Amino acid sequence: MFCMNTIILYQPQIPQNTGNIVRTCHATGSNLVLVRPLGFKTDDKSLKRAGLDYWEGVKITLIDDLMGHLEKETRPFYFFSSQATAIYTQASFENGVVLIFGSESAGLPDQFVNRWPEKFLTLPMQRGSRCLNLSNAAAIALYEVLRQSHFTSLKT
Repeated sequence: MFCMNTIILYQPQIPQNTGNIVRTCHATGSNLVLVRPLGFKTDDKSLKRAGLDYWEGVKITLIDDLMGHLEKETRPFYFFSSQATAIYTQASFENGVVLIFGSESAGLPDQFVNRWPEKFLTLPMQRGSRCLNLSNAAAIALYEVLRQSHFTSLKT
């Protein structure tokens, strides 16, 4: 069974995070969309080193306009933010979902929460702690999607 999950990173800044997410996408058969501007070049050796040899095995798309992209999206999509109140485990996911994460330094612009407030989820954290690392947050969310679908897309 082919998995059609996609992770979208809105203006990622740290190449090692993106490289780690490339590796997670490879391991799960997921796609990756990067929204420009990026805080690094896609040929950055840090990005390649973090993604190891997985870069070639992942469908990676670069876009400039996330709002326009989402307006045309036919699959269910969810944003992840430390500011959201709904916990990610309360969402009902199925394979073929799009998971969206903001920049490490600035998160997601208000225009998205203003347009789709019901689609914002959070990963619970202890009060007063900094946000989870972007690549860790993406892996937790993606594996929840896969868990809810009984990992069927990963079984051979």
